Amino acid sequence: MAVTIAIETPLQDDVRTLVAALNEHLLPLSPVEFQFKMTVEQMAGADTDVFVARNEAGRAVGIGALKVLSPTSGEVKRMYTLPEVRGLRVGSALLVAIEDLARSRGLTELLLETGIGEGFAGAHRLYLRSGFAPRGAFLDYPDSGHSAFFEKHLGSQAAA
Repeated sequence: MAVTIAIETPLQDDVRTLVAALNEHLLPLSPVEFQFKMTVEQMAGADTDVFVARNEAGRAVGIGALKVLSPTSGEVKRMYTLPEVRGLRVGSALLVAIEDLARSRGLTELLLETGIGEGFAGAHRLYLRSGFAPRGAFLDYPDSGHSAFFEKHLGSQAAA
């Protein structure tokens, strides 16, 4: 399946639908107080770029976001693909787009927080295959035992 990935506003109905599906997917997987969700309004902030994966028919089938934390650091947020496209490398393509934008902005580090347990096994595999490594908690995320933290060092622009 061919997909296109582009930066789009999250303030559109089909993206809101994907975010709602992500939120619903997460509900049974970990306690609500340890689900660190961004609303679509927060995702529309100046510090965040939202990538939307669309299939050949133009249907939104996946999302991911880059939130800039500092001049050198960014956070991967709101990664989600519809169940029917899992295993087709849509998540990998979203991560590549996020990483490419981070590099183009001079960021040298990507961080992410996700849940733990069987419901997150696919996400963990994706992040590890994409070059992320486990790390400790960052920012104000609690080290609660309900979250896994990852990082990827992007290196310098000159190395490209």
